[in-house]
Amino acid sequence: MISKNKCNTYSTLVAKLFFFVSIIFGQSILSESFESIDNWKPLTFEKIEKHTQYFIEKGKSHDSFLKAESNGSASGLIWVKSFNVNELPLLKWKWKVSNIYSKGNAKEKSGDDYPIRIYVMFEYDPETAGFWESAMYESAKLFYGDYPPHSSLNYIWANKEYEEKILPNPFTDKAQMILLQKGKSNVGKWITEEVNVLEDYKKAFGENLPKKASLAIMSDSDNTGESATAWIDFIELKK
Repeated sequence: MISKNKCNTYSTLVAKLFFFVSIIFGQSILSESFESIDNWKPLTFEKIEKHTQYFIEKGKSHDSFLKAESNGSASGLIWVKSFNVNELPLLKWKWKVSNIYSKGNAKEKSGDDYPIRIYVMFEYDPETAGFWESAMYESAKLFYGDYPPHSSLNYIWANKEYEEKILPNPFTDKAQMILLQKGKSNVGKWITEEVNVLEDYKKAFGENLPKKASLAIMSDSDNTGESATAWIDFIELKK
């Protein structure tokens, strides 16, 4: 589930996400070096005409990077496969940003923009759902043709130096944000991150996570109206 609720309702957004994600569950190992973006599909929002631009940039040593340029815009990329989180709980990547947003605020809807973030989106499992949750998702399935995602972890490059390590997204508590980078200290530097999705989910939601998930990338600035450039060198899933 993407936390960026640019549509009128939460269910509209997660249904859009579900439409874009290719459901190929099981053990899918990702080792993305961004020679191309063939393994990713675009995510856009109905009410946002200006989209963030994503493309491959070649380095001087023939390395390649995913480059995202956001200028009062919002859109993302979704990985076309999925994975079993219990089998592949470790997520590693390397990223860099040109700047943070002066108006960015992770606790306010008006400031819910980040130069870069990576999402882990979890599949809804009807076999483990309670009565009311089941009724809600069954209604969504009747309307959209399939189940929307269950929840998400958002690994963000936060604009401010918050004391908290985890914050609920201001639009929905079904999306919990993990604040890996905070403020200006590492702007302009390549930073390698490695997280344990299993552990982070339990900390953020206080419960065991759904087994199946996919990934997404987003750089957005439509709420703040600011601009930034971000790069991702690689993304890996590991046991």
